[in-house]
Amino acid sequence: MYARVARWDGGEAEGIRANAEGIKARAADGPPEGVPAKGVTIFADPENGRMMSVTFYETLEDLRQGDATLNTMSPPNDGMGTRGPIEVYEVAVDLRL
Repeated sequence: MYARVARWDGGEAEGIRANAEGIKARAADGPPEGVPAKGVTIFADPENGRMMSVTFYETLEDLRQGDATLNTMSPPNDGMGTRGPIEVYEVAVDLRL
């Protein structure tokens, strides 16, 4: 399994909360077309203007396709702040206790 990590810094608390709620609401429809993700985890620190999204993919090929699709989308600009560089990891351990 592989993970794509995107971070935003310099956001506004209400913008971060609103975007997280919007993502949660859209999740019922599954991932966006062209994003073959198996899951997503979003960490929010509204009071410090930070948010991090970790999207999980079964294969490196799926990650590359999802990354290409997500990079063509307009990032949220309503209080999310500035997106930093994208990082890619192989998931070594994923425990849900």
